[in-house]
Amino acid sequence: MADWWYGQYTSALVCRVPESTASQPTTTSSSGGNNGSKEHVNVEQARGEWEKFAGALRRLGAGVLELAPEEECPQGPFVADCAVVCEGTALVTRPGGDRRKEVEVIRKVLEQDLKLDIVQMLDDNATLHGQDVLFTGKEFFVGLTWFTNQAGARALADAFPDYRVSSINVPNEVEHLGDLCGVAGPNLLAVGKSKAAKMVLKEMELMGEFDYEILSLPDDQATDCLYMNGTILHCTKDEFPDSYKVFETVTDYHRVAVSNRELRKVGGALSRLALLIPHTKTK
Repeated sequence: MADWWYGQYTSALVCRVPESTASQPTTTSSSGGNNGSKEHVNVEQARGEWEKFAGALRRLGAGVLELAPEEECPQGPFVADCAVVCEGTALVTRPGGDRRKEVEVIRKVLEQDLKLDIVQMLDDNATLHGQDVLFTGKEFFVGLTWFTNQAGARALADAFPDYRVSSINVPNEVEHLGDLCGVAGPNLLAVGKSKAAKMVLKEMELMGEFDYEILSLPDDQATDCLYMNGTILHCTKDEFPDSYKVFETVTDYHRVAVSNRELRKVGGALSRLALLIPHTKTK
């Protein structure tokens, strides 16, 4: 069993959608399948979906801190790329690209507003992207990708020495570990059925310290779910009907379907849209 506190969050840091998000390259169709077709983001629809997502976080008991959109930061809504938070400590990441302003803004909020202990990555060669980090409540998995290297994984291990950190090789055609799997509940991993997802799961089972139940989903992108405060936030029936049916089989937790069709076009996975601040475990 996972510790009782896992998935219990008190706050959520989010950022509103700027107009410039529409300028980001798109590679997925609105149906969610990665078929190479390109579609522009409808910013107004993206903002509407974002509002409903933020509302869901509030209804689940999180105090939501909203950052204003910055037009020079088109990836600004993807706040979870910029830090890893666990037990009162925040490791500030290096998600790549020209995102230093975003990272610095988030660092200040975490330190000054949320009063977290801040850890910076000291190795100049280290890279770490939040979407490559998977925390199960028992251990960390870190995907080695174009955005995250072994030095970044070591920085994570140094920041959270009480937890095992296992590095996982992610196939080159996949951007992030979080594109193939996610945490759907205590001791429950959502994993896609693609060849890449199966390869990653096999390595996680080999390298990890604990065993997990697996929720096998037909669509890799549908694995991008959030578990918080006893509830799974997951895809809608319109987005991924087959994977939605699988989520319906989960009866141990409440479920809330949240549409993320527009931001997903530019890689805006659901788990990237909120930096969740967990309940601090008492010793």
